[in-house]
Amino acid sequence: MTTFWSLWIIIITVGTLVGCAVILYWCLKDKMGVEEGADMGHEYDGIRELNNPLPKWWTYLFVGTFIFAAIYLTLYPGLGNFKGVLGWQSSDQTVRSIEESKASIAASQQNKQLVQYAKELDDADTYFGEAFKKLAYVDGSTELRPIPEIAADNEAVKVGQRLFLQNCSQCHGSDARGLKGFPNLTDDAWLYGGEPEAIVTTVMNGRIGQMPAWKDALGEQGVKEVVSYTLSLSGRSVNAKEAEAGKARFVVCAACHGTDGKGNPAVGAPDLTDQDWLFGGSRADVTETVMNGRSGVMPAWKDILGEDKVQLVSAYVWSLSNSEQ
Repeated sequence: MTTFWSLWIIIITVGTLVGCAVILYWCLKDKMGVEEGADMGHEYDGIRELNNPLPKWWTYLFVGTFIFAAIYLTLYPGLGNFKGVLGWQSSDQTVRSIEESKASIAASQQNKQLVQYAKELDDADTYFGEAFKKLAYVDGSTELRPIPEIAADNEAVKVGQRLFLQNCSQCHGSDARGLKGFPNLTDDAWLYGGEPEAIVTTVMNGRIGQMPAWKDALGEQGVKEVVSYTLSLSGRSVNAKEAEAGKARFVVCAACHGTDGKGNPAVGAPDLTDQDWLFGGSRADVTETVMNGRSGVMPAWKDILGEDKVQLVSAYVWSLSNSEQ
C-alpha cells in the first residue's frame, strides 16, 4: 500500500490503543473526593451507588489486552507496511499466475519462510500426500489405478467427492447437477465423452468451447428457421415450413453437430436430438445461442491438483453416472 495509507493505519491503530490506555488510567483515579466505599447518594431501582474503584480482574484483563496487542503488532503484520519481526504473511500477494504461485510456494518452503498458505500446503502434503497416492496408484508402483477400479473403492470415492466439493462444486454444484452454462455430471450427456479416459483428459487439461454467432451469416429469418429445425430434432412441435427451410440452412451447423444433429465429442459439440440443453432449451434460449454464440472454459487442474488427485476426482465424477457398474 502507499505510504499515506500505511501511516493512516499506523496512526489509527496506535492512537486507538493509546486512547483506550488514557481512558483506563483516568478511570483508575479517584476524582470524587470522598472515602472509598462511601455512599454517593444515588439510587436506582433499589441499588445504591458507592464510590468503588474498577474491579481489579477487569483492570488486569484490560492491561493484558494492551500487552497482547503490543506483542502481536511487533511480531506480525498489522501496522501499515510493517511486516513484523517474524516476517509472517498469509500468502504471497504478488503472484499473478499458477506458475508464479507454485514458484513462490516452493521458495517459501525451501527457505522456511513464514508464509501461512505455503506452510499449510506443505503440512497437507506431509499428512495426506501418501494417502492420495495410495488410493490413486497401484500398490508399490507409479501406475495409476483404472478409473472403474477406483470408483468401486468406497474410501477412494469419498476422497474424490471431497476434492470435488473443494474445487469443482462452485461451477457444477455440490450435487454435480450443474447450472445454466455448466454441465450436469450425473447424466449420460457428455460434451467431450463420458469414458474414463475422456473425463481424465477433461479434468487434467481443461476444455475451451466456442460456438460462433450466426446472426450476421444467417440473418434474423435464417436464425428463426434454424432454431425451428434444431428444436424439431428433439421432437418439439414447431412450424413445419420454418423447420424445412432451417434444415437446408443447418448445413453450416453440421460441420460440428453432424448432419443428424447428434453432436461430436471430438470438438465438444452437443447432441441436439436429446432433451439436454447446456444453456437452456426454450426457444428464446436456443435463439440466443444461435444468434450470438456461446463460449465456455473449463480450467485445467493438472497443475493445481496433480495427477493423483485428478484421478480420484475423475473416478468420483465417472461414478455419478455409472453407479450401477
